[in-house]
Amino acid sequence: MTEPDSGNTESSEPSSDFGFDYASAKVKTFPQLPGIYLMKDVAGVVIYVGKAKNLRSRASSYFLKAAAEDARTANWVTEIADIEFIECESEVDALLMESRLIKDIQPKHNKDLKDDKTFPYLMITTRDEFPRVEVTREPKERGVKLYGPFPSAGALRGAIQVLQRIFKFRTCTLDISESDEKWQWFRPCLLASINQCTAPCNLRIGKEEYRRDIRRLQTFMEGGKKKLIQEMREEMMTASKSLDFERAAVLRDEINMLERLEERGELETHAQPEVFYVDPKKGLTGLRKVLGLSETPRVIEGMDIAHLGGGETVASLVQFIDGLPFKPGYRRFRIQDVDGIDDFRSMYEVVSRRFRRLADEGDSFPDILLIDGGKGQLNAAMAAFRDQDITPPTVISLAKREEEIFRPGISESIKLSKSSYALRLLQYVRDESHRFAQHYHHMLRNKSTFER
Repeated sequence: MTEPDSGNTESSEPSSDFGFDYASAKVKTFPQLPGIYLMKDVAGVVIYVGKAKNLRSRASSYFLKAAAEDARTANWVTEIADIEFIECESEVDALLMESRLIKDIQPKHNKDLKDDKTFPYLMITTRDEFPRVEVTREPKERGVKLYGPFPSAGALRGAIQVLQRIFKFRTCTLDISESDEKWQWFRPCLLASINQCTAPCNLRIGKEEYRRDIRRLQTFMEGGKKKLIQEMREEMMTASKSLDFERAAVLRDEINMLERLEERGELETHAQPEVFYVDPKKGLTGLRKVLGLSETPRVIEGMDIAHLGGGETVASLVQFIDGLPFKPGYRRFRIQDVDGIDDFRSMYEVVSRRFRRLADEGDSFPDILLIDGGKGQLNAAMAAFRDQDITPPTVISLAKREEEIFRPGISESIKLSKSSYALRLLQYVRDESHRFAQHYHHMLRNKSTFER
């Protein structure tokens, strides 16, 4: 169970007697910028997460009489004892961060975003002879170029329709090969007839020429859209001056759709790990074989170290059961006994604290402990077990550069195929522990979010 940190009590923490008034006064100092606000109860537990175009205005509304009378908020606003915020660069960033935080924290008063809802991506299948473009909520990891996630599937589909008129790419799922003559006799769909697709399915365009069009699309998606939109604006003005208002209106709407492509998150910042599918059963079976285990593992825990502003070091622990994330098993730790930046000593401390507690309380150890890093981090973890006189579970580390798996006492690493189910599962655990350590680090500064 997550417990308050035993040190560093802060005089600014609200008590149950004046918590609501404390939070009400605090929101008046919030910036008038986009962001996320986090409502907390008197114990410091986050009970609600929301997004805002204007943090001060939106968060303040919860402390008005209307909130106490609104059926959606009346039964819980009185629980608010503190409130925090995170500034975001845009409303889109706020929307995506809100979704991620709600899935991670599971606040009891957020009902709409606790489910498996995900955001869409624009995906280009780069390994196909004739790459196709599609909107998907289940993107592939390899052989594709991804853009997003996007906050609105409808806006993204509308923009793709405009882009298709310009770049004339295919959106079908046909497996087209330039060397197969049968495609010469294939009947193209309606999009070819209305000049929105160059019809590679009928070999009306060669592979290299088609790929040039796809590269132009990628250039557009990666920041080269200013020239195109300027040309469209000029065409719209010309149409308007010629009294062709219907054409001008169409161009205006198309420009608006293209500009909405900017309303997207960055793949790294707003990762949705749950959309990149890893077959858990095959991954666990593969790990049993690769690591020479007597039984298929069920519980895997991953650990990572992160450094916050000002030199503060924290650690994360994520727990996977049967190959899937188990959020109630996630933990955060503030490193207490290490001065400065020292990943090895920090790993030693967090492994010592985690497994000393499990041993003292008689709790089960994970089947596999995965350390993010190379031999140094792994040796630090093993030293912690040795000095605590605790028999370790299976402990391995995963070094990111070459994706090498290291084992205690064995100098030679294990290198698996990039398509290996076992490696992909380990990467999922490692990346989740890294994300949990790095993202939203403002929350780590609150003493009630840490494991003692």
